[in-house]
Amino acid sequence: MPIMGNMSLILSNYKLPDWRAEFKRLEGAYAPATLKSYVSDVRIFVEWCEARGLAALPGAVETVCAFLEDEAVLLCPSSVRRRLYAIRKAHRLLGLPDPTWDEDINITIRRVRRSKLNRPRQAKGLTRDYLERCIAVQADDPWGLRNRALISLGYDLLTRRSELVALRSDDIAWREDGTLRAIIRRGKADPFGMGRIAYSSRRSANLIKDWLDWRGPDITPLFCGIYQGKPIDRALGTTKVKLIIKGAAAAAGVPPEDVAAFSGHSLRVGAAQDLLCAGFDTAAIMRAGGWKSVNVLGRYLEFAEHNVWV
Repeated sequence: MPIMGNMSLILSNYKLPDWRAEFKRLEGAYAPATLKSYVSDVRIFVEWCEARGLAALPGAVETVCAFLEDEAVLLCPSSVRRRLYAIRKAHRLLGLPDPTWDEDINITIRRVRRSKLNRPRQAKGLTRDYLERCIAVQADDPWGLRNRALISLGYDLLTRRSELVALRSDDIAWREDGTLRAIIRRGKADPFGMGRIAYSSRRSANLIKDWLDWRGPDITPLFCGIYQGKPIDRALGTTKVKLIIKGAAAAAGVPPEDVAAFSGHSLRVGAAQDLLCAGFDTAAIMRAGGWKSVNVLGRYLEFAEHNVWV
């Protein structure tokens, strides 16, 4: 996109502030994934400006508008908006005049949204029929023990993948009825770790017991990595959850197009859809999964098949 005439080239004495050092101030206050996204988005903006001879920090309103419209060629509106938030945060951290609140920025974002009227992509729900098949195909080895327990518990607790890998061994407790009580301490909608309580099925409790009997008591994360057949005291990454789900679905003979539609959130989506089909109301599902927004839950539930399981 051509740069507007009133965007001046950077002056010879312009020096880019050390914005990366400023973002280090946020460590511990934001999730690592959020900080990683901020840094990546600001880096892309800075490199875009440098390639055009424009000052990035502080950036002119026209510069930011042109950048956002340029990014919208390939990115979805939500990703463009995330770029904007990162630029805003960088200006605020550096104490610079913030161009991102100008009305022209709002107009640009609206233009981007109206130019791409596609619906948000929704992860395919790993509903009970898929769940049974994914658990059944796991191998009789340490990886199979872990993956069976992870898939079953993630479904029961309606966890996001980040919540699932953040579970610690002392976050679960056995109940008299043979189920588990789990405290999910940190989630997307709970940045300060107030936590929510969730409960498992007896099957998940048994699978967790089998996994822990093999894993041993001296590991902090509930689901850890396995190296050369031995457990290591390191939590799984969120990407690993997605790979486990997709790998299980593929091994179960699920069609490739459905395997591609699964994600790390598919356990949460599928469990919510099954609860709806079983007759639970929206309020109960929101409590079970820790949702704060009816709109977000609504996107999960709109693809639920209306067949009741027992």
